[in-house]
Amino acid sequence: MTIGIDKIGFATSQYVLPMTDLAQARNQDPEKFSQGLMLDALSITPVTDDIITLAASAAQSILDDEDRQTIDMVILATESSIDQSKAGSVYVHQLLGIQPFARSIEMKEACYSATAGLDYAKLHIEKYPQSRVLVIASDIAKYGIDSSGESTQGSGAIAMLVSSNPRILSFNDDNVAQTRDIMDFWRPNYSSTPFVDGMYSTKQYLDCLKTTWAEYQRREETDLSDFAAFCFHLPFPKLALKGLNKIMDKSLDDSVKTRLKDNFDQSITYSRQVGNIYTGSLYLGLLSLLENSQTLKAGDKIGLFSYGSGAVCEIFSVNLVKGFEKMLRNDRKKDLENRQVISVDQYEQLFYEEAHLDQDGNATFADYKTGAFYLEAIQGHKRLYKGKD
Repeated sequence: MTIGIDKIGFATSQYVLPMTDLAQARNQDPEKFSQGLMLDALSITPVTDDIITLAASAAQSILDDEDRQTIDMVILATESSIDQSKAGSVYVHQLLGIQPFARSIEMKEACYSATAGLDYAKLHIEKYPQSRVLVIASDIAKYGIDSSGESTQGSGAIAMLVSSNPRILSFNDDNVAQTRDIMDFWRPNYSSTPFVDGMYSTKQYLDCLKTTWAEYQRREETDLSDFAAFCFHLPFPKLALKGLNKIMDKSLDDSVKTRLKDNFDQSITYSRQVGNIYTGSLYLGLLSLLENSQTLKAGDKIGLFSYGSGAVCEIFSVNLVKGFEKMLRNDRKKDLENRQVISVDQYEQLFYEEAHLDQDGNATFADYKTGAFYLEAIQGHKRLYKGKD
């Protein structure tokens, strides 16, 4: 029995900030962002568009009635949780109309937890082959205005339907994970924005990749020539490029290096326009690769490196199945082009607006553009979500 991803959906905000405008406002050379980070634009969310609305929008784009009746687990991976107790997946389960006898949970470990969600989903399908598991990575990467991390913000959600006999890709049993107790990026409960040791985090990302890749090679007796492509967690694309170069063995044939670099460029196409989406960044890269590469074919093996600060990382691989291209879109770039361009002033107003509750725990919001779902209001400290007709 093969188990893997049957469908993939994506949603991001309806507002976009060009990096050239941010560079000008911050008195920076635009090439610092376009080349130094390999970012061209950032998705910016208003207060009515959060991890719930993004997650539900991403999943709605791929689910049909049969899916809603057979899904028996919903896993939401995020580090932008809206509640310290109630799982965001419970809201998503209701908004999507999934049958009631399903387990709904939320997972956290910085940007890594979506990979843990897929691992859990795989084990569940092994036990119950007829079931389907919806794994969603949804996050809003938010830092302070004019902070060192401001240029690596973003927002979005990736929804993945895991099943037996998948129509996009199958998982291989080759996962290698590593844990390190480090303080490279963290956000205590009392802070709305994270604390970041940027240079240290970059070094840890690259060293975790190097050491986990070495262990993966030892266990699997393989090298990069066995892969058609390699996808990476994408806090910003330039870091992932450094990662690829770090594991690229000099003894590899030039044809292998060219293949990997060309497919890497395809894997960052969407992230260049969206920015960092934390738990979903790796899988946005995977989706971008699948929808933009002109060379992938059924049977191709793709490597994936997942990293979450703190830190947990994992390397594993998947294989494309016959007909995978029929399950993808070839017009997603149009969605990104149709976002509303905003100024830096508008970005600062939108991105940092927070709910102002009255003494009874109520709040209303202005009418902002969102995807298929939106946060309508807060009443008695309860968040009320609605879908658009």
